[in-house]
Amino acid sequence: MDDMTRIIAGVASGTSLKVPASGTRPTSERVREALFGALDARGEIDGARTLDLFAGTGALGLEAASRGASSVVLVELARQAVQIAKQNASAVAKRGACEATVVAAKAQKFLAESGAEFDLVFIDPPYDLARDVLAEVLELLAPRLSDDAVVALEQAKRAGEPPIPETLEVLREKSYGDTMVYTLMRAQAPTISE
Repeated sequence: MDDMTRIIAGVASGTSLKVPASGTRPTSERVREALFGALDARGEIDGARTLDLFAGTGALGLEAASRGASSVVLVELARQAVQIAKQNASAVAKRGACEATVVAAKAQKFLAESGAEFDLVFIDPPYDLARDVLAEVLELLAPRLSDDAVVALEQAKRAGEPPIPETLEVLREKSYGDTMVYTLMRAQAPTISE
């Protein structure tokens, strides 16, 4: 794991992000760089309404903020991580990015109660998150997605294929060492032929 997490590009490039002493596993800089390079190349970030579930330090959502996302919501349950995410959001906003909203809640509760719609979603759950919990999060997420929304799901390679509900489909999967990143989108409704 990197000793220091920082914003890679955009208006807040180089901003150091605080990391809790324990309990979070920030996405490695190498994975973030590759992920955001691909998202930037496809024009997925600029102006995107962004959601970062299991946000931890907020590194993924705040990277999107730095690169031009119009709004960012960081959802995290752990109290210490919530406080640090708030400090990180403030540091990134001071550099000219949108001010991220930090919500202290379970991902499922946030998704069940939120009426918001998102264009870009990051899901980087704890590696020990139960498959049925991830399945529930993905199921609850689908109605919160705009038509062209992109979801980046990160998990340990050893976890195997994620439990993707019928409402979502995998666009691509990429391996980075022991990490897998799955890019998902809303499943297209089947056309009914007469």
